Amino acid sequence: MAHKEVNQPHSCTSRAEFGFCLTKFPLTSFLADRLVADRFGRLAAFFFVAALLCARPAHAHVGSPDVYAEGQAGPYKVFVTLQPPLVIPGVARVEVRTSARQIDKIEIAPMPLTGEAAKHPPVPEMMQRSPDDPDFYTGNLWMMASGSWQVRFLVSGRLGTGELRVPIAATPTAILKMQPMLGAGLFILGALLVLGMVGIVGASVRDAQFAPGIPIPDVRKSARWAMTAALVVLLLAAWLGNKWWNVEAAIYAGNVYQPIAMQASLKTGEKAGEVLDLSLADPASGRQSWMRRRSLDDFILDHDHLMHLYAIREPQMDVVFHLHPTRVAPGEFRLPLPSMPAGAYRLYADVVHADGFPETMVARVTVPKLAGRALSGDDAEGTAPPLESTGMKSAETNFRLPDGYQMVWARPPVLRARRPQVFTFYLLDPQGRPPSNMALYMGMLGHAAFIRSDGAVFAHIHPSGTPAMAAMMLAQPAGNGASNMPAPMDMTMSMPMTSGDSANGALPNKVGFPYGFPTPGKYRIFVQMKHGDTIETGSFDADVPQ
Repeated sequence: MAHKEVNQPHSCTSRAEFGFCLTKFPLTSFLADRLVADRFGRLAAFFFVAALLCARPAHAHVGSPDVYAEGQAGPYKVFVTLQPPLVIPGVARVEVRTSARQIDKIEIAPMPLTGEAAKHPPVPEMMQRSPDDPDFYTGNLWMMASGSWQVRFLVSGRLGTGELRVPIAATPTAILKMQPMLGAGLFILGALLVLGMVGIVGASVRDAQFAPGIPIPDVRKSARWAMTAALVVLLLAAWLGNKWWNVEAAIYAGNVYQPIAMQASLKTGEKAGEVLDLSLADPASGRQSWMRRRSLDDFILDHDHLMHLYAIREPQMDVVFHLHPTRVAPGEFRLPLPSMPAGAYRLYADVVHADGFPETMVARVTVPKLAGRALSGDDAEGTAPPLESTGMKSAETNFRLPDGYQMVWARPPVLRARRPQVFTFYLLDPQGRPPSNMALYMGMLGHAAFIRSDGAVFAHIHPSGTPAMAAMMLAQPAGNGASNMPAPMDMTMSMPMTSGDSANGALPNKVGFPYGFPTPGKYRIFVQMKHGDTIETGSFDADVPQ
């Protein structure tokens, strides 16, 4: 598993996604077309669509597709979970949890993240309050096109009304196979239908053309010719339907999301290995799909950087760097490397396109022992015990930092996959007290990275949740101007920090990250907080059961 390629769509077949077809055709046309296409197996779509909702590949974060966000809708604090659809058009599931009992109703509406349509929301849908939990609301929204979207939450209650907008990236991300047993059963049913139709044609030639009481001539030969012609016509119709279906499949496959490919190499020369070059390539380049609009030269600033790069040493995950390469040409980034321990590193690079669409790219690089530059600016590093020494069963909640400080995880009593939670961490000084000089790290109280031990899941989280901050800024009404270009640091500073209370104007030493583990497994969590000019990196392990 450790060497399995991540962030790729599921393996494709020659058949398009059934859910896509359900949304594209009226019901009567759907039934008629499927009865002559691909051995009549299309009727299985009604039963198969439910299975499409089980798997959820990712595009923004690796293996972590659901969106988690916490924020203020006017006077109401809400925790939002968005489960994007697997196919486009498709249905996104929306969940909201709040502790504000003053809420009367929550309405939701999908809108493009940028452009003129972002200023004209559709009629909102009413979310349903759970009869068992009055603080829990659910709803569903159709996402009709691929790209950057936002969900607008309109909250009404005794304290007035409020609004929150949360970005979501909508893309078709997988093509699934028909189960062999289901296909065999549908083939048999289709064969019976063909034989029945041929028999009806033969009977109509033998018997249906003669009036009662008139002797019936021997028309068996004509009936056989008619049955043969009917069989040929039905088989031809099935063949043409199969050809049409393959064309639809190819069109759909061209729209399935593929992440930007990234190649990492060390620059050679007198200072060999001291410069990391990252080369980006679009695998969808030249294809007729929604991704033809994707550019390698339209990235916008996110926390004042075009790219956030996490470098994690494999397989022990005992060294982590949070770095920020600079763009030197379209699709080309470069980074003078700091002093690094030798080893193989897995690289995760986050970028955000001008329309707010976020992407995470993955690569590997082997680094010799480097005596490179000193860390500066927002670059940070951290070390942790090797995974084999912890056995990934550690329940430690205190992480001792090299300078005597410690980071504490308020570990939830229960960890479960797909359960939305706020993961809360504290920073304490060597005397066990909150530091008096807490500072913002890139405009936030902290940053966190959740990584599964096999590298198949990576999520870079902020106190506001999983959406990229540049997309969050575009989602705000002030960010939808003519240029659609946010002012990253100013707007980031104005975003609600959501974590902890401040006293006497000082920043809190507590930070919370809304997230839900996407799958069971063994995870390592890297958390970064800042005091003064020092960026601290804590490490915590979590074994998430089924």
